[in-house]
This record gives sequence, structure tokens and C-alpha cells, in this order.
Amino acid sequence: MTTFLALFGVVFGALLIIMAGMAIGAVFRNKPIQGSCGGLNAIEGADHCVICNRKVDPNSPLREKLQPCKSKAA
Repeated sequence: MTTFLALFGVVFGALLIIMAGMAIGAVFRNKPIQGSCGGLNAIEGADHCVICNRKVDPNSPLREKLQPCKSKAA
């Protein structure tokens, strides 16, 4: 049990150090954190992203995945 707690402490400490490093990097970059809207570029029939209002890429390979399944429609 002591070994488990020691290992847990080491792993938890390492994760805290990693998270603190990422937070410090975000602060010193002085750039706002932004989300991704790449999946929204594949919405069928949309010409602009609803979040960032960018033009949708008509040649996106993700568009093919959103086409209705022909076997389910039949």
C-alpha cells in the first residue's frame, strides 16, 4: 500500500508540474486561448461557420462523412 501511495504521489506531482508549465506558458505568450471550429467546416449546406463566421471550405474531406447513409435511408 505504501508503494502505491508513493507512486501515486509521484505521478500526481508530475501532472501538477506539467499543468503548471502549460499555464505559465499560456500566461507568458499573452495570447488568448481559442477553440477549434474545424469540424464545423464540414456542415452540409453551410456557407459560414456559426461560431467564427469564416467561410466554409467546400473541398473539405469531412463533408463526405456527413452525407446521409444510403443504406439507412432505403
